[in-house]
Amino acid sequence: MVSPPPLDRYDAAAALSVGCLLVVAYLLVPNPTVQYAVWLTIFCVWMAWFVFFGAKWLYGVDR
Repeated sequence: MVSPPPLDRYDAAAALSVGCLLVVAYLLVPNPTVQYAVWLTIFCVWMAWFVFFGAKWLYGVDR
């Protein structure tokens, strides 16, 4: 079985952006509407990361 590719700066950027969004939603602007929008955005970031990481793993796409 092929091992997963090492994490790179794009993976760190996705994790950092999610962390920043959570700080905004729960510390800076604790509003339910903002929190809902942030969780939708986090889902979009996660899906983009998931597709990118999967393509990198399956096809060796390195940009």
